[in-house]
Amino acid sequence: MTTRAIKRVSTSQPAMEGAGVHLHRAFGNNDVPLFDPFLLLDDFRSATPEHYRKGFPWHPHRGIETITYVLRGDVAHGDSLGNWGDIGSGDVQWMTAGSGIIHQEMPKGDKEGKMEGFQLWANLPAAAKMMPPRYRDITAGLIPTVTLDSGASIKVVCGQFGDVQGPVRDVVIEPQYLDVMLPPATTFCHPTPQGHTVFAYVHAGAGRFDQAVGGELGNRSLVLYNQGEGVVISSGAGGLRFLLVVGKPLGEPVAWGGPIVMNSQEELQLAFDELRGDRFIKHG
Repeated sequence: MTTRAIKRVSTSQPAMEGAGVHLHRAFGNNDVPLFDPFLLLDDFRSATPEHYRKGFPWHPHRGIETITYVLRGDVAHGDSLGNWGDIGSGDVQWMTAGSGIIHQEMPKGDKEGKMEGFQLWANLPAAAKMMPPRYRDITAGLIPTVTLDSGASIKVVCGQFGDVQGPVRDVVIEPQYLDVMLPPATTFCHPTPQGHTVFAYVHAGAGRFDQAVGGELGNRSLVLYNQGEGVVISSGAGGLRFLLVVGKPLGEPVAWGGPIVMNSQEELQLAFDELRGDRFIKHG
């Protein structure tokens, strides 16, 4: 296996979104060519309720998928498809906006006032931009966990790890979304398809993400990989937990306007014209 080397290392930066939610953005608009087919990764871990309770009131999306993974606390969801409910610790919300959806996400935190989770945006190819929207609420019990002899534990949200398939399927960009927990001084090897984009995001502990160069990387470090056949990652003395995300690049033009991502400025303008004219929602 040809091991992927690190292409770029960065650290997520403070940002504010929604009605005043304090978060850390790992990557976003300016990084589109590097992370294709992914558009954005937000880390909304906080122990200060005033920093997240105003949430993300009703807003539109078109042309993308949003993947929300909650570690602690609860997020109340409602949308124009008629879906209502909460996603809690360990749950995932996979929403395909497609032709258009309007929704809200309101973090509530846990009994200690802590809210922890991530939101990833994945682009849709031109042929699927206007597909019917859909919403998938995946509870923690539906997400398989693989435990290795080394003591490593891998939650398979999407894609495949060994013979274990995650609960989210039939996604165009063929994503893998793994939450990997390594005990101290453990090495993790995982094959990844040639030509696919691969990145890792650290959310606990520290470790080495390139065995040839560099030292340990810790909390809120984002690692983007070069091409290769797989990754080799080693934990430090305090263990390591990270997200590993893989996807097939689209190689298409991106026209991005806030919560709407299309392929051209004309499509983007049409979307906002329809939103203003109350013609945005195409589903019943």
